Amino acid sequence: MHYSSRRDEAERTRASLPGDGHVVVGGDIGTPAGAQALVDTVVAALGTVHVLVNNAAINLPHPLPTTNFEDWQRIWRQTVDVNLLGTAHVSYGVARHMIERGVAGRIVNVGSRGAFRGEPDHPAYGATKAAVQALGQSLAVSLAPHGIAVASVAPGFVATERVAHRVTDQVRAQSPFGRVAEPGEIAAAVRYLASPEAAWSSGAVLDVNGASYLH
Repeated sequence: MHYSSRRDEAERTRASLPGDGHVVVGGDIGTPAGAQALVDTVVAALGTVHVLVNNAAINLPHPLPTTNFEDWQRIWRQTVDVNLLGTAHVSYGVARHMIERGVAGRIVNVGSRGAFRGEPDHPAYGATKAAVQALGQSLAVSLAPHGIAVASVAPGFVATERVAHRVTDQVRAQSPFGRVAEPGEIAAAVRYLASPEAAWSSGAVLDVNGASYLH
């Protein structure tokens, strides 16, 4: 399990997992060196990596009409470095490891509904999530000859502590179910795509948004 700055939260999550053998690794995937160091540390700790879930992301507000150009550039650069390039670099390191070890592994990217419907207040987030989903499809084709499957999930709002302040009645009304997703519902989709049975879903982008956006 990777964390950037919230080690205490990562440790609590690790402690809640059944079984043993779980490790927590800190690192900044926003730089190529940081991404490679993360992969090296995980391989050293686990020996072999069978599944990678790319879930690291930042989501900073920067609506175009009210954001100055300096902040606009800074937020775009940070978002691309973490959301897109970080995902690409970690995927590269893990995929090369899988190929070298002969592991028919799984890579699951966490995308977003915003990749399809637009994010007016967070355009860099929407754009990078669209790119991550496209990256997943490119890697699915590239890595299939090695037995490695790559797919993405595209959730809408999820009831986590980080976004609790943004989950209003208006947001809940976006879904005909009248609510937002629970974390376990997204985890179930990720679990399936990470399973041996999901090889034929390679290249898929699985919408998990409670019918809040259809395309």
